[in-house]
Amino acid sequence: MNIAAPQQTDAMSAAIITAPGKVHIETLPLPHPGRGQVRIRLEGCGVCASNLVPWAGPDWMQFPTEPGALGHEGWGIIDAVGDDVHGFTAGDRVAALSYHAYATHDVADQTAIAPLPAALADQPFPGEPLGCAFNIFRRSAIKPGETVAIVGIGFLGILLTELASAAGARVIAISRRPSSLAAAERAGANQVVAMDDHWRIIEEVKQLTSGELCDCVIEAVGKQWPLDLAGELTKERGRLVIAGYHQDGPRQINMQLWNWRGLDVINAHERDPAVYMRGIHEAIAATAAGRMCPSRLYTHRFPLEQLGAALDMTRDRPEGFIKALVIYDG
Repeated sequence: MNIAAPQQTDAMSAAIITAPGKVHIETLPLPHPGRGQVRIRLEGCGVCASNLVPWAGPDWMQFPTEPGALGHEGWGIIDAVGDDVHGFTAGDRVAALSYHAYATHDVADQTAIAPLPAALADQPFPGEPLGCAFNIFRRSAIKPGETVAIVGIGFLGILLTELASAAGARVIAISRRPSSLAAAERAGANQVVAMDDHWRIIEEVKQLTSGELCDCVIEAVGKQWPLDLAGELTKERGRLVIAGYHQDGPRQINMQLWNWRGLDVINAHERDPAVYMRGIHEAIAATAAGRMCPSRLYTHRFPLEQLGAALDMTRDRPEGFIKALVIYDG
């Protein structure tokens, strides 16, 4: 096992969620990478909205969590390399698809890391959500000249707005917060619609599309009402793309509407690690080339000791909030 030159300690800090809404930071021995694995001294980790249901403590959630658990948007510098690792060495800066990244160190398979080029030096890079945006965009099959509505303008919705606009689509962004609508306009949205009254939104989109509705609608909230709304905004033979993470219980769907309009309904979530990594590599290339600028979307930063506050802010989404990062001292 190769160890990076910078001075190492034998301990790391990791967050453990001990009960609903409660987090404890513990000092633990450093993990050691196994065959085909690397250890990463993490610089930070993005805070994902998928953490919020476990943070609230549903019946199926078990406490305490494993150290660092729920964190899966980490990036940092490889500081130890296991046997049979090829193409990576200690000192390489990478984005990682690992699952205990609410900690100063995590271990990842060599197939689950992507090198970060010099053009991204000193930039935070939560690879998983950036790759997710590219994978959803691919599944959406958006073509030039199409009208695309994006329901829910958070971090993911803004990235999808940027990608769809760059592809030549007309984008209608729908969100409840004025700051989100302004962010969507900066990302290239042609029209923005306040997400307030269900029927008013439908009528406004009808007016904007001369009654035709939208070729593609991406639901990026993960709640029942936005899902209902997204179906209503999709034209006959249109594509309804479900990008929101629906994890807080079953959903009802208007199958009569979906049948009548002949909608193509696409669940755009991926579980194949290779597909995840393809999206991450695409996001790295686009960001390094300046085709995408996600750094402006990281609106709030917290130390590991304030992970609870970061999760609460992600839940409450105050005006001006887009995405929180947890940053670790090097």
